[in-house]
Amino acid sequence: MTTTLRNRLTAAIQAARPRVCGRVTSAVGLRVTAEGLTARVGDLVHIGDGPSRVLAEVVAIDGDRLSCLPLGPLAGIAAGSPVVSTGAPLQIPVGPGLRGRVLDGLGRPMDGRGPLRDFEWAGVDAAAPSALDRQRIVAPMSLGVRALDTLVPCGRGQRIGIFAGSGVGKSTLMSMITRGTAAEVNVVALIGERGREVREFLENDLGPEGLARSVVVVATADQPPLVRLRAGFVATRIAESFRDAGADVLLMMDSVTRAAMAQREVGLSVGEPPATRGYPPSVFAMLAALMERAGPGPNGSITGLYTVLVEGDDHNEPIADTARSILDGHITLDRRLATAGHFPSIDALESISRLANTVTTPDQRAAATTLRRLLAAHRDVRELVEIGAYVPGTNPDADRAQALWPRIESFLRQGLDERSDSADSWAALTALVHPTHEGLS
Repeated sequence: MTTTLRNRLTAAIQAARPRVCGRVTSAVGLRVTAEGLTARVGDLVHIGDGPSRVLAEVVAIDGDRLSCLPLGPLAGIAAGSPVVSTGAPLQIPVGPGLRGRVLDGLGRPMDGRGPLRDFEWAGVDAAAPSALDRQRIVAPMSLGVRALDTLVPCGRGQRIGIFAGSGVGKSTLMSMITRGTAAEVNVVALIGERGREVREFLENDLGPEGLARSVVVVATADQPPLVRLRAGFVATRIAESFRDAGADVLLMMDSVTRAAMAQREVGLSVGEPPATRGYPPSVFAMLAALMERAGPGPNGSITGLYTVLVEGDDHNEPIADTARSILDGHITLDRRLATAGHFPSIDALESISRLANTVTTPDQRAAATTLRRLLAAHRDVRELVEIGAYVPGTNPDADRAQALWPRIESFLRQGLDERSDSADSWAALTALVHPTHEGLS
């Protein structure tokens, strides 16, 4: 059966379902309560008729009452408005025809390039690969950023978080990775971000060449919370379809914190109790369910990069702490580096990859360890040096770090449009820390 025939058959089956009409009994805040029809949690319903008709998702059931959250504006919906179940959860397009396209948070094309081609319909929710079916992560994935490829190396199929407060450079670093990665397919989810940044990202950061091998899912900050929440799962499901076809995919989500905030709005709207800092328990279950779906599968892999907006620059706040415990590594950005014009503003000493020993050689690990030791020694004596209280010869590592500091800073800095090949990055690091190049021991 061809893809086109299958899609037509699915549409015909949905159209032939019996129409059972309920009615709206209340609309409070984000929640619409309906009675008189049967539906399952996760099913979509149509509320209202005519121009005010809106799609909503069933998120809770209390006896014969359905609690629904809208996927659009509720203006024009009144008590008694008709409610009709579609009989199925959200279905999205997946497949090779999505490359080069920009979709909204529900998987619908929004780039003005006409309907999608060469795709299949699939449900948004899917099970993560079994722990024993996953391939082991043994191959490195180049991200095109020197500081990351050497000091925080990423494996093919690894999941890493980019942690920082607002305005420290998370989106900028993600745009550098988008241009420099060696992945076959990029799936980018822009969740809860400024609408102004979307076109800039598409035209300046991705460009025509990058967009041709990417799928971009967009749900801006003004979208309903359920749309922002679903955008992360839509992007993950699209990445899974490419992985199941044997491709190595890079999934980038900016930001997972906005998805968690959307889940908080959803949970509180249906009566969940606020737990940690106002986040209901469903938020933490959602984070694990979302991020565990990335990683290697029996065939291909999904390398996941998730930006985490650290509230108040507190890296131990609930969302950051939960994400760090789920992911396979974290990249920490430093506001002081950003304000000093040091980009990318990666705090190498506070960043770690849990698979560094697996995806690097002994010589590479030795070079990276040497640079980390020099960075730590420089940090320990920096204040003493600035006030003139440090005595040379007290700490050999600090002395060497002081001698090499201009070159170390040059290595850690990288232009926004500069792409660094992984082999060149390791060669530059070896040349930087090898004693024979400096005459220092």
